[in-house]
Amino acid sequence: MAFNKCFLSLIVALLAFCAGCNEKAEKNNAAEQGATTETSSKKAAEVDTKPAYGDMLIVGSIGDASVLLPVLASDSASGDINGLIYNGLVKYDKDIRLVGELAEKWDVSEDKLKIRFFLRKGVKWHDGQPFTAKDVEYTYKVYVDPKTPTAYSTDFLKVKEFRVLDDHTVEVVYDHPYAPALGSWGQGILPSHLLEGVDITESPLKRHPIGTGPYKFKDWVTGEKITVDSFHDYFDGRPYINRVMTRVIPDLATMFLELKALSIDEMGLTPLQYVRQTDTQWFKDNFNRYKYLGFGYSYLGYNLQDWKFKDKRVRQALTMAINRESIVEGVLLGLGTVTDTPYKPDTYWYNPNVKKFPYDPEKAKQTLAEAGWKDTDGDGILDKDGKPFEFTIITNHGNELRKNAAIIIQRDLKKVGITVKIRVIEWAAFLKNFINKRKFEACLLGWGIGIDPSQIDIWNSKKTGESELNFINYQNPEVDRLLDLGASTYNREERKKYYDQFQEIIAEDQPYTFLFVQYALPIINSRFHGIQPAPIGISYNFPKWYVPKALQKYTIQQ
Repeated sequence: MAFNKCFLSLIVALLAFCAGCNEKAEKNNAAEQGATTETSSKKAAEVDTKPAYGDMLIVGSIGDASVLLPVLASDSASGDINGLIYNGLVKYDKDIRLVGELAEKWDVSEDKLKIRFFLRKGVKWHDGQPFTAKDVEYTYKVYVDPKTPTAYSTDFLKVKEFRVLDDHTVEVVYDHPYAPALGSWGQGILPSHLLEGVDITESPLKRHPIGTGPYKFKDWVTGEKITVDSFHDYFDGRPYINRVMTRVIPDLATMFLELKALSIDEMGLTPLQYVRQTDTQWFKDNFNRYKYLGFGYSYLGYNLQDWKFKDKRVRQALTMAINRESIVEGVLLGLGTVTDTPYKPDTYWYNPNVKKFPYDPEKAKQTLAEAGWKDTDGDGILDKDGKPFEFTIITNHGNELRKNAAIIIQRDLKKVGITVKIRVIEWAAFLKNFINKRKFEACLLGWGIGIDPSQIDIWNSKKTGESELNFINYQNPEVDRLLDLGASTYNREERKKYYDQFQEIIAEDQPYTFLFVQYALPIINSRFHGIQPAPIGISYNFPKWYVPKALQKYTIQQ
């Protein structure tokens, strides 16, 4: 194993060198790091630290992107890259408030049925063409086109009429008030002049995107790296950092070695790395660490088309058989919290009064017996209708937290007479061949939690098609009704009432065993300045990050 890590590091270092033919790297010999750092720190204290253009940020990612068109992408690896290349009409600011992006401003009618967007003028696509209302109209049309395999059509299907009033003004009309309407226009806007009349699933922009965002696409070597360069004509000002390279390193331990070798600048730490491996003077001199409760949760999802999981008593028993507190303590080292609903615990929308299923293996056995699962042949394994209770949990390669959580779940379920196998699969194949095609029994995954509480795309009974997000096939008409009601009013208290009821039903049904919300633990090389932690996290102002001239490490030829 150790040899493999060293070998992989060597290969990655070689690739970094090849990728950086136009980049001049400073020393990266581990033995020299202390002296280099001391010099750099001294420089930082002595030199001017004002913002300067230049340098490159190298980010470690355990998974490769799948597609670089926001309408087709639903995985975080793609989303991270798309977020650099594309803009929406609106975005969330540091205090989680909606502000304009491609829209300079907007008006919402008194009856909440119309939104008129006034678009920025002078915005250019990365190929130099002007951004206009036609691009917004095209984006709307492609989202509502039934031929488009997108997970995000719900918001746009609520639009009754789309009107182009002039080159820089559009108006959208709704049948009924739709609370997520304004935020839904944060989806990336697509270039009509390149995509109109093209089958979007066959478009070359899937791998060579053209956006209006702060960074423009440079290259993508599948399974290795994606590189974007700063867009000097960006409407909000040229980003300070010239280049962002996302390197695919599908193993967090290897990625950490790369971090220590100063071959990458940013990664998300595991709890073990945060608590025990980076609390040293060397790391304090070279990196800054951040910690905040992440906008996401991890869960064990059950394929509800599988006969074993159709009875909710079985799902409730599985949750009671899993010691989630021990996962938080043992896997997250306490850097997280058990959750029971699909909302972040420290938000307004979280309902703390839902039914709980705390760790209770004896009650789990009793509930399973009531559902017909008993050890009739004395082999220690529960069975029903002559079939043993056994299933496989799949999860993605490179995420040790999920793998270790799966091992604890396997151990816990064995105690109640259930056999669990674990299968770890490379990220792209995991999504394409198993999740999207519904070829799994149970999956251990995570969701990023949006700012708006609407979760129709994940839980609505109709969102079960291939590549849609309700891939466990959860169907509950009352949940559909509550989610529709929650989306149909702007009254915050009324929305809260509907989402509270939704959470109560989900908690009772247990289509997932909700596992935990963990702390986000990003670590970033200390030569990067301008990072300002805020309620929304740290990446919201990325184009304003910079490296003072004297501390810059790479020279980029653009």
